[in-house]
Amino acid sequence: VRYGAVTAVNGVSFTIRRGEHLTLLGPSGCGKTTTLRAVAGLESPSGGVIAIDGTPVYSSARRINVPTEHRGISMVFQSYAIWPHMTVFENVAYGLRVRKRSNEDIARNVDRALALVHMTQYAKRPSSDLSGGQQQRVALARAIAFDPEVILFDEPLSNLDAKLRVEMRVEIRELQRHLGITSIYVTHDQEEALAISDRVVVMRNGEIEQLGTPDDIYNRPRSRFVADFVGAANLLEGEVSGTENGVTFTTQGLSLEAFAPYGIKSKTATAAIRTAYVEVAPVGASPRHANIVKGRVRQKMFHGDFIQYVIDWPAGTLIVRRPPTEVFDEGTEILVCFDAVHCIILSS
Repeated sequence: VRYGAVTAVNGVSFTIRRGEHLTLLGPSGCGKTTTLRAVAGLESPSGGVIAIDGTPVYSSARRINVPTEHRGISMVFQSYAIWPHMTVFENVAYGLRVRKRSNEDIARNVDRALALVHMTQYAKRPSSDLSGGQQQRVALARAIAFDPEVILFDEPLSNLDAKLRVEMRVEIRELQRHLGITSIYVTHDQEEALAISDRVVVMRNGEIEQLGTPDDIYNRPRSRFVADFVGAANLLEGEVSGTENGVTFTTQGLSLEAFAPYGIKSKTATAAIRTAYVEVAPVGASPRHANIVKGRVRQKMFHGDFIQYVIDWPAGTLIVRRPPTEVFDEGTEILVCFDAVHCIILSS
């Protein structure tokens, strides 16, 4: 997708399986929303093919560009797009009326959709009297009422408070699984993407950085960008050697056992160590880990669900997040421990 001389989406290609919930994740301006809008027919691509269930809805070579309303797609927006002058029932019924369904069919499908999002009791209420979370549920009900082939979610939870976002992401995931609808979800929230997706597409500068399951993206990041953007990681520069049977990463004179899921491409490399996978033990303990290094707690910060430590160790500074049940005071000498599989050699 191009806007004059600017390429907003550059050679993005992926396939979504039937019934799969795939998330486009990335920072602002990476092209994720433009990609979603192209699938919806709200943007005109400069080239390529978009097919739904094997049927092209856009093809530059064949000059096909099916209008949005004929693509069998439903969309849930960040702004809810609820009509305040209509009741909840009428909002949900709108798409069905446009499709000229019978009154009986409309009533049946609206009742079913409202029941699925737990809004049946609000059917006659003016939409202007609803909270943000309730309006988003109405938007969901409207999206599923006419049984679309695909649902597109454009950052649907970003306007909600943190607690409600967590509740709604659970509901969206359960609803998607219950209905078995194929869906694409756009967000810049990496925690949200990891929690609700079957697979995640990490985008940067209009291109795909990595595509994989949430476990792949978090535990086997391919690039420095993915390791840094998704989750919290310590990034170390150094030299790598070895084979599939044993990889050694050396940084500032410290040698660590590491894991290279994408092979070793050069002598110099970057290693990523997730903050959550580093354990801290008292000096004198006998932890069972491939890498055990002495360090000292420089700073301790309480975050509620975890304690974040800034630790001085031979390779400089290491950030570690541990449960609040494991407390080490500032200035304490400790052991930093982690396995080779958690010292990931990045491919770029």
